[in-house]
Parts: sequence; structure tokens; C-alpha cells
Amino acid sequence: RLKMVETRRRKIKIVKKRTKKFIRHQAGSVHGRENGRLAVKPSWRKPKGIDSCVRRRFRGQVKMVNIGYGSNKKTRFMDPDGKYRFLVHNVADIDVLLMHNNTYAAEIAKAVSKKKREAIVARAEQLGLKVTNAGARLQSEEDI
Repeated sequence: RLKMVETRRRKIKIVKKRTKKFIRHQAGSVHGRENGRLAVKPSWRKPKGIDSCVRRRFRGQVKMVNIGYGSNKKTRFMDPDGKYRFLVHNVADIDVLLMHNNTYAAEIAKAVSKKKREAIVARAEQLGLKVTNAGARLQSEEDI
């Protein structure tokens, strides 16, 4: 006999192995100043020198990027509430999420005007969707 299995979404615990950014070796240090600006930007680059203490993984040096810091595939890009973000530019984009309101949360794009934002938030409320930045740009300076 077959047993009926309950198909309820189980909440998988989101584990972040590292939340700090990996910074490039010697970024922002005395070695990297030229005319008052940073010559070595902090964006990660793998050290390739033969004597590099970071590449050789000496104690006390900056950590190197490796595959062990990767997130669980099922929880990657997931917000703490268990939803993924979906970028929305207009009201038609909100309608795409009609059947996915438990999986995705809408996030209004940066360049959307106040008038369109109000329409998007109103439509999201009708569909029962969460908008991550619903209050952005909707307050006037008199309210503050």
C-alpha cells in the first residue's frame, strides 16, 4: 500500500558561512595610495605572486576565496523570510508574480517614479504580495 506523503514546504535553515566581503590583499594600505586616492581597489583578485603570503595561506593574512564558502543551492539568494527577490519596473511585472506570492517578494527598481510606485504597491496589496521596499520614495519631506 502507498502512504500519502504530506507535501508541505519545509523551512530550510539559511546558513551564511561568511558575511564579510573578501577584500584584495594590500587594498587601501600605504602601498596603494597615489595622489590621495586608492590605487589598489578592494574588489577581490587572486594573489599570484611566488612569495605571496596570502596565496601561501599564512596565519594572520586575509582569507582567500574558495568553494567551501559557497551557500546551499536551495537557500542561495534567499531572504531571511524564505522568499526570493523579484525586480519590478511596472504594474505588469507584478502580475507575473500572481501564482508565486509564497516564493517571491517584489522589489521596486531604483529608477521607478513615485506615481508608478504607488500603483505597484496598490496592485501588490490586491494580489497579497510582499514588497520589500514599499515605503521608498513615497514619503514627502513635510512628513519627515
